[in-house]
Amino acid sequence: MHPSPHDATGTVIDLHDLVVVLGRYPALAGADLRVDAGEIVLLAGPNGAGKTTLLRACAGLARPVRGGGTVLGFDLNRERDAIRSGVGLVGHRNGLYADLTVEENLQFWGATAGASRSDVAAAATAMAVDGRLLTVPVGRLSAGQRRRVALAVLVVRRAALWLLDEPHAGLDATGRDELDQLLRRAAQAGATVVFSSHELDRAQLLATRTVSVVAGRTEATNG
Repeated sequence: MHPSPHDATGTVIDLHDLVVVLGRYPALAGADLRVDAGEIVLLAGPNGAGKTTLLRACAGLARPVRGGGTVLGFDLNRERDAIRSGVGLVGHRNGLYADLTVEENLQFWGATAGASRSDVAAAATAMAVDGRLLTVPVGRLSAGQRRRVALAVLVVRRAALWLLDEPHAGLDATGRDELDQLLRRAAQAGATVVFSSHELDRAQLLATRTVSVVAGRTEATNG
């Protein structure tokens, strides 16, 4: 299956001197990030460096106290709600409804993007949550299966920007390989992917570029 995201061309993320405070702690302390359409960008750095906050900021879920920029052409300070419609974020909390079945979750999120029943079925097949799993409530799935469903939601929503926080976590070896293939296909179809990972050997093979996040700042980039 080839995901078909909403159109996004040119510069998808353009952040400057971004500061985000959580409580009294500056989780981002002047981060800069530019990502163009079709890139697969790895955010690398130690725990607590600010990777998760940077992903949430790109999703319009973290309010800057200084700096700003644009995501999908929308202003990060004034148009965060508009950003969310084109973004798919999969973090440690998968954003699924535990009491709904796999199919019901996919149908619900697919409806927000005008997806057809065949789109839902194809997304379920792409992440191997089809067949008997479709009728299982998400709350009864394993952590790896829930991660697969969350990724299937991104496929069915046709998100232009995929933001993934440790997406390989909870997946077995086959699932990790399938995820890598899915992300490459998504990028080829026009989506943009930004993800964090501690599995650097695997992640750097997948990524077109790596951005280091250290103490709330983006540092070295390569690609």
